[in-house]
Amino acid sequence: MSKKRVIVLGAGPGGYSAAFLAADRGLSVTLVDENPKPGGVCLHRGCIPSKSLLHLSRLIEETKNTEACGLKFQPPEIDLNRIREWNGEVISKMANGLSALCKQRGVEFVNGRARFLDGNHLVIDDKEPMTFDHCIVATGSQPVCPPLFAELGDRTLTSTSALELEEVPQRFLVVGGGYIGLELGTVYAAFGSQVTVVEMTGELLPGVDRDLTRPLVSRLKSQFQNIYLNTLVVSCELKEKQIAVQFEGEVQTGNYDRILVAVGRKPNTVDMGLEFTGIKTDDKGFIQVDERFQTGEPSIFAIGDVIGGAMLAHKASSEGKTVVDILTGETLSAKIRSVPAVVFTDPEIAWCGLTETEAQKSNRKVQVVKFPWGASGRAQTLGRPDGVTKLILDPDTEQVLGMGITGVGAGELIGEGVLAVDLGLKAKDLAHSIHPHPTLSETIMESAEVFYGEATHILNRPRK
Repeated sequence: MSKKRVIVLGAGPGGYSAAFLAADRGLSVTLVDENPKPGGVCLHRGCIPSKSLLHLSRLIEETKNTEACGLKFQPPEIDLNRIREWNGEVISKMANGLSALCKQRGVEFVNGRARFLDGNHLVIDDKEPMTFDHCIVATGSQPVCPPLFAELGDRTLTSTSALELEEVPQRFLVVGGGYIGLELGTVYAAFGSQVTVVEMTGELLPGVDRDLTRPLVSRLKSQFQNIYLNTLVVSCELKEKQIAVQFEGEVQTGNYDRILVAVGRKPNTVDMGLEFTGIKTDDKGFIQVDERFQTGEPSIFAIGDVIGGAMLAHKASSEGKTVVDILTGETLSAKIRSVPAVVFTDPEIAWCGLTETEAQKSNRKVQVVKFPWGASGRAQTLGRPDGVTKLILDPDTEQVLGMGITGVGAGELIGEGVLAVDLGLKAKDLAHSIHPHPTLSETIMESAEVFYGEATHILNRPRK
C-alpha cells in the first residue's frame, strides 16, 4: 500500500514542524518554500535575527545600568558589519540544521513557489504538476506598508528590512506601538538612534493588561526620545535627505532620517491558485478553516499566520502537529490549549490563558493576585526590580485561569503558567511547589501565596 503523499507549503516553524512529524509518522512528505533553505520568515527575517539584535541591545543597556552597582564600562564600539555577519552566521547554522533534519527524516525539500491547479494537484515554478493526497498551507504573512509610506523608497523600513541594520539613523520614527515596533525601537535606541514612537491608540501594546505594560513604558520613556499616543501620521515628504512628517494629534510635525512602519501583517495568499480550489478567504485574505484547520477543500488544511489569529510561531507549530494528528488518525484532545505570548522588550512581557482585560470585557468574575519584583531577592541582585508576576484565578474554585509576567526573562518563566492553565492547577499547587531560591521563578510561588494571604516576602491580608 503506497504512502499518503503530503505537501506542505511554507517551511517556517508551522510548516517544518508539520512536515517533520508527518515524516516521523510514515507519510511521504514534500516541503516547499521560496527560500533556498527551510526556516521561513521566523528564522531568516523575523524571530531569530530580531532576538539576536535584542540580546545585543540588552547587553548595551546592562553596561549602563551597572554603574549604580560600582561597575563602569566605556561606551561600546558598534561594528554594524560584524553584527550583520554574526546574525547571518546564527541564521545559517540553524537553517543548515533544518536542512539536515529534512534529509535525515526523508522529507523532500523543494525551493520554489507553488500554485494550486485543483484540490489534488499543484505546480511549482510552472514546472511539472505534482499530485498530493493532502496539502498543508503554511505560507505565513508579510508586513503591511500603507501607500502613505510607499514613495519614500529605502527610507521606509519594515520589520524585515530593519533587521538588515544598514545604518543607525540619528532620528528614527517608529509608526506603531505594538510589539514589533517596540522591539525594533529598543534595538535602534540602544545602538544610538533618537527614537520616536507614534501610536494611533491611547496606549502602547493595545490589549495587553496595563499593569504589565506599566514597567516597560516607564523604562521606554528614558530610552526613547518621544512617545506620541492618540496620534496619526497624515503625510510624509522627502526634503533634503530627511523625511518631513505631519501628524494629527499630540504633535504637528517632525523630521526623521528613517521610518519603521510596524502597523500589522497580511497573509501570503495572493497568486496561489486558491480560486481553482474550494478554499475560501475572508475580506483580509486570511484562509478560512474549521476547528480541524480544514479549508473548504477537504484535502487542504491551513495553519499559522495565513489563517489569522495570534501570529505566533509556536501557535503555528502546534496547529501543524494537530493537522498531522488528524491525518494519521490520532485521538485529539477536546481541551483548548493556552497560547503564550511574549514581547521581547526590556523588560519582557509574557502572558498566557485568560487576561485581566479579557475577564473585564466578558464580565467574568476573577480574582487577581500580584507579587512585585521589588520584593524578589533575585530581581534585586540583578538590579532589575521593575517587574511583577500576576495570577488570574477563579475565586470560587481557586483554579489558575491565566498568568502574566513583566520583568527580565519573563518569556522563560511563562511556561509554568501554560502548564498550570492547561492542567487546571489551583493556586495551592503553585504555592506548595518548592521553587529554588534565589530565583525569579519564586515570584510565581509567592503570587499564589498572596491569594491565601501567606506570601513570605510581602505583607498582605489573608483572603476572606
